[in-house]
Amino acid sequence: MGTFLGYRCSVCGAEYSPEAVTYTCPVDGGNLDVILDYERIRDRTNLSDLMASTESSIWRYLPLLPVGDPGHLGTPLRAVGWTPLFSPPRLAEDLGLSYLWLKDDGRNPTASFKDRASAVVVARAQAIGAEVVVTASTGNAGAALAGMAAATGMPAVILAPRTAPQAKVAQLLIFGARVFLIDGSYDEAFDLTLEAADAFGWYCRNTGYNPFTAEGKKTASYEICEQLTNTVRAVREPPLQWEVPDAVFVSVGDGNIISGLHKGFKDLFELGWIERIPRLYGVQSHGSAAIYNAFVSGTEDIQPVEAKTLADSISVDLPRDGLRAVRAATQTGGAYIAVRDEDILGAVRELARKAAVFAEPAGAASYAGLTKALSEGLVGPMDRVVVLNTGSGLKDVNAAMKAAGEAIVIEPKLEALEKALR
Repeated sequence: MGTFLGYRCSVCGAEYSPEAVTYTCPVDGGNLDVILDYERIRDRTNLSDLMASTESSIWRYLPLLPVGDPGHLGTPLRAVGWTPLFSPPRLAEDLGLSYLWLKDDGRNPTASFKDRASAVVVARAQAIGAEVVVTASTGNAGAALAGMAAATGMPAVILAPRTAPQAKVAQLLIFGARVFLIDGSYDEAFDLTLEAADAFGWYCRNTGYNPFTAEGKKTASYEICEQLTNTVRAVREPPLQWEVPDAVFVSVGDGNIISGLHKGFKDLFELGWIERIPRLYGVQSHGSAAIYNAFVSGTEDIQPVEAKTLADSISVDLPRDGLRAVRAATQTGGAYIAVRDEDILGAVRELARKAAVFAEPAGAASYAGLTKALSEGLVGPMDRVVVLNTGSGLKDVNAAMKAAGEAIVIEPKLEALEKALR
C-alpha cells in the first residue's frame, strides 16, 4: 500500500489524501481516480519479477494495487483473475481477422468479471475495518461481492432489482449474503444503497462510486498484455516491454469496466512497460445506450435513458461512471458501438459454437460489437484484437435457450431418432 498516494477527481482534478475521502469528490461528486507512486513502483518492481510470479491471480500485480496482501490463502479470493486468453481460429477466419483473442472472465470464481472489483473492495474493507459491505447489483456484482465476502467471513448486503435472473439471485443467496429484491430498477437500488450505507455505516462497493472497483477491474489490462507477450514472443528472455493489442472490445453498462481497463493500460504506459495504449471500443445495447448516445453526439454529458435490454448486466438508466467511460474511447482513438438484442443473442450462439465459450448476453455483446465494427471499417484485418467476455452463460439460462433453440423430444427408438435426424 506504500504506492497508494491518494485520489484525483475525474471532473475538477482536485486531489485528496487516502484518508480525506471515501467514495466521490466532495466538491462535484465526480468519480475518483486512484493515484499511484509510479516512480516507487518502477524502483521496486520490474517486468521480470512480475512474469516470474507463481501467483496465478490478480494478486500477482500487488505492487500496482492500492491495497495490501489480503491473505486468505486457499480461498476463492486468491483465485480471481488470470483468466485464459484464447485464440479462436474459426472465429478469426469467419471475421477475416489475422489476429483475434478472446479473454474469458466467465472462468472467475463466481463466473464474472466483477470478481476482480469485489476482491479488491473486500481487501480495502478489511484494511479500513469495515464491518459490513453493501452493493446494488443486477446480479453479477452482487454475486461477486457475496462470494468474496463469504471467502473472508465478512457480512454482505445486496440490493438487486426483482427482475434479476434467478440464477444470479440464487448465487447471492447461496453465498450467505442478506439479499433484498427491489420492486424497481437497478438505478433505484443503487440510490437506496447509498442511503443505507450512510445510515447504517456500511462500506459501499457500488460500481462507478467506490474508486477501488476500477482498481480491481484494471487488472484485466495487465493480464491481457502479459498473456499476449507470452503468446506472441518467440524469444523467451525477459522483455523490456509487454506486447499490446491494437483494439479491445468490451460491453458497457455503468461504464466502470471500460474505465478500469483504461486505467490499467495507463498505469502500464506511465511505468514504461508498454509502448502505447490500445484503442478501446465500448459496446452497448440499443436499449441501454446512454454512453453511446453521448459519444456519437460528441459530448461528455451523459443523459439517462429508460433501459430495456435482455442483457441485464448492462441494463442501466444512468451510467454512474459515464464520464470516464466516454473518455476511455475518445482518449484512445476507440469508439462506442450500439448493437441490437438479436445481434447479442446471435453472438452468444457464435461464441459457444465456434469458440466453445458460453457467454451471458452482456459478455457476448462485445463480440457483437466487433462484428459491427468490422462492417463499418473501424477495425482492419491485420489489427490485433482482444474481445472480453465478462460473464458465464450459466448466469442467464433463459437467454441462452433463446439463442440455442429447443431440444427435440423423441421416443427411445432408433427409427424415431432416424426420423428426427432427417
